Amino acid sequence: MSTLAGQSTETAVDWHIDALDVDAYLARLGIERPGKPTARALRDLATAHVLAIPFENVDVLLEQHRGISLDVVQDKLVGKKRGGYCYEHAHLFAAAAEQRLGFRVRRIVARVQPRRPGPYTHMSLLVEAEGVWHLVDVGFGAGMLQPMPLVDGAIVDQAGWPHRLTHREGWWTLQKQQGDEWEDLHAFTPNPSSPIDYEVYHHYTSTHPRSPFTGQLVVMRLEPGLSRQLVGHELTVRRPDGTEEKTEVAPGELGEALRQLDIELTSEELAALLERY
Repeated sequence: MSTLAGQSTETAVDWHIDALDVDAYLARLGIERPGKPTARALRDLATAHVLAIPFENVDVLLEQHRGISLDVVQDKLVGKKRGGYCYEHAHLFAAAAEQRLGFRVRRIVARVQPRRPGPYTHMSLLVEAEGVWHLVDVGFGAGMLQPMPLVDGAIVDQAGWPHRLTHREGWWTLQKQQGDEWEDLHAFTPNPSSPIDYEVYHHYTSTHPRSPFTGQLVVMRLEPGLSRQLVGHELTVRRPDGTEEKTEVAPGELGEALRQLDIELTSEELAALLERY
């Protein structure tokens, strides 16, 4: 059984979770309110979230991002039925899981591609269900579809791609199987973060010229047996059997390509995006 014994515990922090309309959030996902905070309920909630809400950086690219406070995130991802990136997804899911759904949640931060030098900026979650802590990573793009128990060596199929968690010297590493090898995706400790931490991370991620999200369009969708990623002008479709298709998306095709990825922009937003595309 996974525990966080011996690790620092989350202090009483006001995440303003009462600002969330849980019923509207669940309607956005197309599911009913779970009766109890079980492992199955957590899996169903995470899966529904990833399937319903896209990963995208349009507002960052257009330099019009309104921030990551829960009221702003709810208005965008639930009210306007848009997508977002890790801070938006994780804040929204954490609030829903805690508010009336009964899960214990710890907000953490991870370093993406830990074998390479890079910022420690990815927001993820640890959620307890039935006495077991799970990594819940609904904001990791075309990565995880369902929770992973925080157990060293645990392997979980993620939409057809095996993923594994390993633990060494206080660090957990999320890995994805690539042929006979395991690729490190991100690494984290279970230490909790605070709202101000994510404000700093978000500022870097949404404004720094070296951020992967400020210079090109990034949209990702994941479903069972299918991963779709639009990065820059190229749409890549991958399947678990290793097949891959790459297509160049011309400016005149961008609006339809985004709609196929479940992103509906206003005419003004699309026009502004095409100027940056």
